[in-house]
Amino acid sequence: MNQEVVTRIKSKMPAPYELTAVHQDTHDTKTFCFALPGEATLDLLPGDHLYVHATIDGKAVKRPYTPSSVPGTTGYFDLTVKRYESGLVSRYLHDRHVGDKVLMSGPNSGGHWVDAMATRVGFVAGGTGITPMISIIRWILAKGLDVELFLVFANKTEADIIFREEWESNAREHANFHAYHVLEQAPARWTQGKGRVTEDILRQHLPPPGPETAIFLCGPPMMVDALEETLKEIGYSERAIVIP
Repeated sequence: MNQEVVTRIKSKMPAPYELTAVHQDTHDTKTFCFALPGEATLDLLPGDHLYVHATIDGKAVKRPYTPSSVPGTTGYFDLTVKRYESGLVSRYLHDRHVGDKVLMSGPNSGGHWVDAMATRVGFVAGGTGITPMISIIRWILAKGLDVELFLVFANKTEADIIFREEWESNAREHANFHAYHVLEQAPARWTQGKGRVTEDILRQHLPPPGPETAIFLCGPPMMVDALEETLKEIGYSERAIVIP
């Protein structure tokens, strides 16, 4: 019986990838689907990233983006990108159309998940800091790994919650998945976190420190710097805190 050989793609130099579909996730966030050969997949672990390359106003720029599709997926990969008015590359991507080609290099290794690295995993994300987390969470749930997952996801408003339907269905369908949302501008009826992510929220909604615990942290730099210090004060070791 012939077994199909899967090609694992990694490139140090920028290579063109064709955009085949665009999905509107929120009012300012889209998921872009890029084609791969049918028998090919990106050579990456959950949480690794690609660089998107572009020439904007005559200047070469690049930014890292973590694929949101499950590692090992063949034939395509997804990038989920929030548009920022000050973000040169995010605006560039949001202006692309199906059929356009985008230059990317990598994948590149970052703070990623490795199977069996922990049995209790916390995820603290702000805004599009969720994209490395979705890749890791999708991987763990798809493989049925015996890992307890705790997500703390901070956003400005309810409309900004990326992948909200998926978080809700995961919580219904997987007893090992827990999600807690924090909104800076919460509506009156909101029953979860309000304001910013605090030490109390981290203590209440993440697994406690220990040798079997890992915490992934990703979001705006000021948030990451502040919460990394808070996590250390709670008792998580530097080794346990992973920044993709």
